[in-house]
Amino acid sequence: MSDAPGLEVGETAPDFTADLVFPDGEVAPTSLSELLEDSPVLLTFYTVDFSPDCIEEWCSFRDFDWFTANDDVQVVGISKSRSYLHKRFISYLDLSFPLFSDPDLTVAEKFKVKYRALNLFARSRRSCFLVDTDRTVQFRWLGEHWLDPTRDTPPVGEIHEALMEILAAGDDESDSGGAFA
Repeated sequence: MSDAPGLEVGETAPDFTADLVFPDGEVAPTSLSELLEDSPVLLTFYTVDFSPDCIEEWCSFRDFDWFTANDDVQVVGISKSRSYLHKRFISYLDLSFPLFSDPDLTVAEKFKVKYRALNLFARSRRSCFLVDTDRTVQFRWLGEHWLDPTRDTPPVGEIHEALMEILAAGDDESDSGGAFA
């Protein structure tokens, strides 16, 4: 997937503003930097609402209690689905995560995960980026499916373990005056 390599760990995540659908159904233009005022964000790119593998992905995040009950990291999805479909998707799966709408894949392009499946269909590569409060990418996971990287489901347990290590290291650094906020 050389045409969708994704941002590297250590790079600065681009700021963007897009419509964000909250779990209560509210829709508001929101920037990444606004979300980062509260805590780091695990920005999760996926293909489209209601596809079987995307349902599986979001159910795995929902059912892994740490992601729903933890205030240390906000899980925020992003796909090319429009806001009205995000509302239905959130309700259908009873999600507690907000979802950005990126219908023209502008944000996916900024994060270097936009590609063309079979050289025809523009999509975002299934991927996750932990962005800390100063917009530095601290962790990334990229789908590697041999035919179509949108078919990979993020390994939620592995992502959780990596985030715990990063957060623990950040706590150690902040105790000694470090930069992870």
